[in-house]
Amino acid sequence: MPSSAAKSASDQSPVIPMLINGEWVAPSRVYDVVDPYRGEVVWQAPNTTAAELEKAISSAVAAKKIIAAMPGYERAAILRRVGALLAERTAHIAEVMARETGKALRDANGEVARSQDTIDLSAEEAIRIEGAHVPLDGSQMGAGKIAMMLRFPVGVVAGITPFNAPFNLACHKVAPAIAAGNSIVLKASPQAPMVVHELAKMFVDAGCPKGAVNVVYGAEAGPALVRDPRIDFVTFTGSSRVGADIKAGSGLRRVALELGGNGPTIIAADADIAQAAPICARSSMRLAGQSCISVQTVHVHRSLYEPFLAALVAGVKALKLGDPLDQSTDVGTLIDENAARRVESWVAEAANQGAKIMTGGKRHGAAFEPTVLANVNATMKVVCDEVFGPVVSVMPFDNLDDVLTMISDSNFGLQCGLFTRSIETAITTIRSLRTGGVIVNGPSTWRTDQLPYGGIKDSGIGREGPRYAIREMTDERLVVFNM
Repeated sequence: MPSSAAKSASDQSPVIPMLINGEWVAPSRVYDVVDPYRGEVVWQAPNTTAAELEKAISSAVAAKKIIAAMPGYERAAILRRVGALLAERTAHIAEVMARETGKALRDANGEVARSQDTIDLSAEEAIRIEGAHVPLDGSQMGAGKIAMMLRFPVGVVAGITPFNAPFNLACHKVAPAIAAGNSIVLKASPQAPMVVHELAKMFVDAGCPKGAVNVVYGAEAGPALVRDPRIDFVTFTGSSRVGADIKAGSGLRRVALELGGNGPTIIAADADIAQAAPICARSSMRLAGQSCISVQTVHVHRSLYEPFLAALVAGVKALKLGDPLDQSTDVGTLIDENAARRVESWVAEAANQGAKIMTGGKRHGAAFEPTVLANVNATMKVVCDEVFGPVVSVMPFDNLDDVLTMISDSNFGLQCGLFTRSIETAITTIRSLRTGGVIVNGPSTWRTDQLPYGGIKDSGIGREGPRYAIREMTDERLVVFNM
């Protein structure tokens, strides 16, 4: 694979502008964005200054009354126009994503296609924001009165997005915010700025009011954005460590935090291995394992352990590691060489502690071979922490209750997969697990964008998905009519 040493091309590289108050603003300082596969500088992104961030927040504050006063059908129309533009620009956006993140082009195309759903669903929900009638005849004091709960925009939303699904997760911040009648300041991932710029361009081209969407960049802007008292709501996707910092600094303001996970999937004694093994192989390596719900540990009933492990290894070996821009590539690079080195060290540490590398285990610059580990235990980092790389571990079990206890006692609680033919096993698992979601006869990785998505414990607070994000981004107001 090409060297990951960055080749400087800064003086020829395009410079991404910021979007502030409906205008494209040239940055006063920039940093290089490097293609992790080729090691080339592909463009330069703004390193937003405090003064530039101030302008972005002030613009959002000024615009919040304008977007809140816009009727739902007009907000929906903006989002539908964004969706139409996205359909025209899919191939370009996918290629941009592959260049700056190393994501395989087929995965990048899949993400952009999903983003179409996110935008379209948000448009539909913009005209369905509803409250509830509260019956008062149940008490003497309330009898004869009318009460209802109504929903109103929170005001200014701060959205902070990660590199691993940089376009769709930005859509999950911006589209529900606009649908709900809020303005937003979006802070893009430092490693994936251009795809967010492409999203911002579509909102401008679709006629979004000036200041309703503002986009800033760089590592410094995030903490300052969260601390600003004019921000009414924070929505963040990223690591549990940063999420904890945001929660600690948010004060009484509400937050939605979609954080880390360690992707457990259970293969029960009655599971169909022919169905489960190929799904787990692909789901553990999709996005080079850089997903908080990536299948990371597969708990297999001992009676199926050997044949499942053999089938999983065969499925993983069939995946092609290579150039992210090659349509035949299944697994591209990690986000950068430092990430690949960390994964390499975790696998080496597990091997030193007795784990067996069944396939893979080698690093090539910013890429890491799809890797299957056996003979692991619950204390290894590759099991109990979030690998965020193309590594899957397989553990046998004898008693399902022991596995459910282990998963529930984990610091994480995002999603768990379960393969079984038994309704009883499925219901027992659903009732026993402390986790945000259980996917029956599917892997932990499965997600469709209209569902409520999120976790508990160190995996987060709140739910994403347009309908549910809009609920998070609106305030409830009680109205009582004394008749």
